[in-house]
Amino acid sequence: MTLIYEDEHLVAIDKPPGLLVHRTQLAAGEELAALQLLRDQLGRTVWPVHRLDRGTSGVLLFALSAEVASQLGALFEQGQMDKRYLALVRGWPVADEGLIDHPLARDPELPSAGQTMLEAQTRYRVLQRMTWPLVTDARFPSTRVALLQAEPLQGRRHQIRRHLKHIAHPILGDATHGKGPLNRAVAAHLGVQRLWLHAQRLTLTHPVSGALLRLEAAPDPGCPLTV
Repeated sequence: MTLIYEDEHLVAIDKPPGLLVHRTQLAAGEELAALQLLRDQLGRTVWPVHRLDRGTSGVLLFALSAEVASQLGALFEQGQMDKRYLALVRGWPVADEGLIDHPLARDPELPSAGQTMLEAQTRYRVLQRMTWPLVTDARFPSTRVALLQAEPLQGRRHQIRRHLKHIAHPILGDATHGKGPLNRAVAAHLGVQRLWLHAQRLTLTHPVSGALLRLEAAPDPGCPLTV
C-alpha cells in the first residue's frame, strides 16, 4: 500500500480503485482489503476511521490505536474534517459552482419511503468541461463530460454519488446511479472500467498533537481526473 502519511498515532494511504476498505459479508468472495493489507505491511493492528466506496480511490485514514480511532471517528461525525473529491461526471453543470442541498435517506440500499431523511449538502466546482467522441444517444454526435471538485459537508453514505445523480450529472462508471450504456462506452474509450471518483484531500486537526494535517493523494498522471 502507498503511504502518504505515518506517525505513531495514525497512517494514511492512497487507496487504489476497486479495493475494499475491509472485508464484508456483501463481498464475501473478496480476500483482499485495505485494512488487512496495511496491517500486514506495518506488522501491527490498524483501525479504519472512515469509509471510501470500493470503487473510490484516494486518501484513506487509519488509526494506530483504539483511543485515536475513537477521537478521529468523533471528528468525522461532527463534520470537523475538510474533505475534497474529484469526480468525472456526465454533462456540463449550468453553473461553474454550486451547493446541492438535498436530504438523503439513511440507507441508500432501501426504498426512501418511510426512512429518516438526513440533512446533506455538497458543494461543487467545475474544474474542466470536455467533449468526448462517444455516441450513446442517437440525438447527439458526442458526449459532454465535466471534471468537478466536490466537498461533502456531511458524511452520508454515497453522498456525493447520490447528490450528483440528483442534479442529473451522475459520476461516470457509477453502476448504481449512472447509465449502463454510457459507463460501458467510457470504459471502452479510456480502457479502464472504474468509478471515476477520487478522494483528493483530507484536512484535519491531529487528535494528539493538535497540528493541522493536510493529507493529499494526486490522481495518476495522465488520467482524466487530472486537469
